[in-house]
Amino acid sequence: MTHIIATAAPTDTGNPIPNIAVFVAFIVVTMIIVMRVGRSTSKATDFYTGGASFSGRQNGLAIAGDYLSAASFLGIVGAIALTGYDGFLYAIGFFVAWLIALLLVAEPLRNTGKFTMADVLSFRLRQRPVRIAAALATLFVSLFYLIAQMAGAGALVSVLLDIHEEAAQALVIAVVGVIMTAYVLIGGMKGTTYVQMIKAVLLCSGVLIMTIIILVMVRGNFSELLSMAVEKHGGNTAILEPGMKYGATNYTKLDFISLGLALGLGVAGLPHVLMRFYTVPTAREARKSVTWAIVLIGGFYLLTLVLGYAAAAFVGPDVIKAAPGGANAAAPLLALSLAGPIFMALISAVAFATVLAVVAGLAITASASIAHDVYDAVLRDGKATAEEQVRVSRITVIVIGVVSTALGIAAMHQNVGFVVSLAFCIAASANLPTILFSLYWKRFNTTGAVASMYTGIIASLVLIILSPAVSGTPTSVFPNADFAVFPLTNPGLVTIPLGFLAAVVGTYLGRPDNLDHLQAEMEVRSLTGVGVEAPIEH
Repeated sequence: MTHIIATAAPTDTGNPIPNIAVFVAFIVVTMIIVMRVGRSTSKATDFYTGGASFSGRQNGLAIAGDYLSAASFLGIVGAIALTGYDGFLYAIGFFVAWLIALLLVAEPLRNTGKFTMADVLSFRLRQRPVRIAAALATLFVSLFYLIAQMAGAGALVSVLLDIHEEAAQALVIAVVGVIMTAYVLIGGMKGTTYVQMIKAVLLCSGVLIMTIIILVMVRGNFSELLSMAVEKHGGNTAILEPGMKYGATNYTKLDFISLGLALGLGVAGLPHVLMRFYTVPTAREARKSVTWAIVLIGGFYLLTLVLGYAAAAFVGPDVIKAAPGGANAAAPLLALSLAGPIFMALISAVAFATVLAVVAGLAITASASIAHDVYDAVLRDGKATAEEQVRVSRITVIVIGVVSTALGIAAMHQNVGFVVSLAFCIAASANLPTILFSLYWKRFNTTGAVASMYTGIIASLVLIILSPAVSGTPTSVFPNADFAVFPLTNPGLVTIPLGFLAAVVGTYLGRPDNLDHLQAEMEVRSLTGVGVEAPIEH
């Protein structure tokens, strides 16, 4: 077997000054772009949807930028490097999930909605209870997603500066939280969308360049790369086979099924991804944006397979586990091994832009849900001005930034791909049943919607807290405690059916809403787009 020597020692990051200079320069450039675009953000439509002024191609790039998060780049590459085939399941799940979202909910939501997921869910149901439940679901999904992004950003900067002390890593995450909050406050959805477009192009380009370098190094022989990865794993061929992570016991096999359900169904209930469909002016542009997004997302996930095994081959599992951020450090360490510290700084900067873009989208989605769905629709009975809504949104962004930073510090040693899978679980359990039944089941009523969302939220949170993800194992959030009475790390296998069951039971037990005219209007809008610009009135 031919042995290929990497160009740099995997842990020698070199002089940190040029590394961090590249990193800071990237942040400054993107911040200038956000500030320039953010000057035109004055109305609520600008802040939430960018005035629905983006083309299909622009929105497709932004969707890819929103969807290809730290979990997609850092988490999947690290998971493949450490667990091989089983790690690639995250990439497969994320991509298949996107196709399900496209087929079931993308266009009907665009035709029906206005700003937020709750606009759709409350269209034909009673406003107050549905909006409150939807806002809570949005907050929890966004929070888990944000935790993963914060942990990923902390890992990136810690690797770049070779920081191993936990207190220093926590400080890094806190600084990252401040920067990300500033991006959203300044730019709104317009600024966020431009950062997402730039980030999508840079991330896909960076991954493609890394893949080309890797294939040149192994002379186009992927089998050679796999053999090197096996050698770095001590000759253990399990990295090439199913079951290295999820095949040990019956519980881990069930965990795999649970993870697949959560990933496959979760995207169709992710509020920040669904909200992107409201930033284009027509359903035709929404479809075009989906086409662009699928090409970029599919190509990206295919290349993560090469990067993951290359990280195992050129960096090695022991070095990855010992690095700041653990598995999340695999991608930047691979860049370091391939072409030295400056290339690692460039790839880290691109990955950081990935985190920035996703966090911005999440923060806007969560803040819009509070300001538009709770403050305006519930507390002010729809009488709040656009300026008041934007002000409440910006206050919410600050609160969310503080909370997600604190939780990100607690989860900084978790694989970010795994943490995001928990957000997918909540989305699939609490949001997806209500979305599907609202769009496609005439009998569905408010009782079913509220029962489904609260059941999904509570069941997911309780089972996650009682799972090995939080306590009972060396890789748990609290490794020294043990209150894990639920055996699965991802509870989707239990909570998703519970969400659908609660929706059905609640619908049959609850009283009809007697809003048949709205149900008929929603059906026409969702299927044709006719009247989509008209105001929704109950």
